[in-house]
Amino acid sequence: MSTSHPVPDAQLARWQRFRNSRNTALASKHGWLTLTSFQWLEREPSAVDLAPGLWSTDGTTAFLTAAAADGLTLVDSGEAVDGTISAHLSDEESLMWVQYGGADGRQVVVELAMRADLYAIRTRDAQSPVFTEFDGVPVFDYRPDLVVEARFTPYPEPVDVPIGTANPLVDGVHRSVGELAFRLPGKDHEFHLLAEEEKLGALTVTFHDETNGETTDEWRKVSTTRPRVDSLGNKTVILDFNRAINYPSAFTPYGTCPMPVKNNSLDYRIEAGEKEPGLF
Repeated sequence: MSTSHPVPDAQLARWQRFRNSRNTALASKHGWLTLTSFQWLEREPSAVDLAPGLWSTDGTTAFLTAAAADGLTLVDSGEAVDGTISAHLSDEESLMWVQYGGADGRQVVVELAMRADLYAIRTRDAQSPVFTEFDGVPVFDYRPDLVVEARFTPYPEPVDVPIGTANPLVDGVHRSVGELAFRLPGKDHEFHLLAEEEKLGALTVTFHDETNGETTDEWRKVSTTRPRVDSLGNKTVILDFNRAINYPSAFTPYGTCPMPVKNNSLDYRIEAGEKEPGLF
């Protein structure tokens, strides 16, 4: 790896471990790289692409009717589907529902999803070329100068902001919990991005920058640890853009990933983190 910025060995080793873990997670058997379709369910029992059986919804519940000869089994129990089964989800929930195909009967998993208060299915095929030919996400060289401290100003209460998603038929919501303020090398102004809260108080920022559509996907995200209070009483985090990653929609056209909230755009080239995978 070549870089014009000297990198401490320990810092580089930590990043390389992060990259290895990230690529391993993406390469899971029925993970995001195996998506082969996204299909809305109809009111009338209907055939769908890439999966046997008849699928439908009454608006609140999803139904699947199949015969044992179709080879469908429940993911959680392995029990054969012979007749009609049903499932109920809340909005934004997903269920790895049934599976079929291949020597072990588990080549394809059909995921039931509720998006925009509508039921859909996504097929996840372990023989998808995007998955079988995956050898890691391309990344920029490590940039120690793009590891910056950011000041976090939390809102009194979270603010829900409507946003778009990678699927034009699915609207999303960004639950903004506060603002991160920071500076970047070579710029004389401060940047401000809205953040969402993740598990254990960690923060995630979804952002645009000037590399989008050239060397990177249309948007990316970066996560931080839980904010800490410094000696001046400010809440701060380390914003490491080397850990900027793609959403699943960068790898597959079947994602419903959230776009950045308005104004989460940087007039800066963040040449760090993951590049456009160029897999489809």
